[in-house]
Amino acid sequence: MNKRRRDDQYGALPWRMGLGVEILLITSRETRRWVIPKGWPMGRLTPAQCAAQEAFEEAGVEGMSDGRVFGHYHYGKRLKNGKVRELNVAVFPLRVTAQLADWPERHEREARWFSAADAADLVAEPGLAELIQNFARLKSGI
Repeated sequence: MNKRRRDDQYGALPWRMGLGVEILLITSRETRRWVIPKGWPMGRLTPAQCAAQEAFEEAGVEGMSDGRVFGHYHYGKRLKNGKVRELNVAVFPLRVTAQLADWPERHEREARWFSAADAADLVAEPGLAELIQNFARLKSGI
């Protein structure tokens, strides 16, 4: 039996203030879709620490998080056997304080900053797009 956790994966929403709220998106390895850094639980790390670790490994950024989940979204992950598993991602905002020139997955992914509006338009998951829009409104005081 396949036990499901409440949060299957933990994701980071890397952000900074530019002319407005900017969001860092990365490309997925296989489909090259725009996504946020995310991954599975890791040992003794808290969910927020897991999200920050994924942001470092996949996007080459470090930052600060208050450790609180901003929201959740769902997506279908294609497994190696070809099946699709529906996953729930808990998203933790990560205010970026450093962007590194070299990081573990630098040669596997592209990382690029977008305005929050453009980032919301580029992601395929409607729930993630809505989270990005809500986060930008909150940070902009709108």
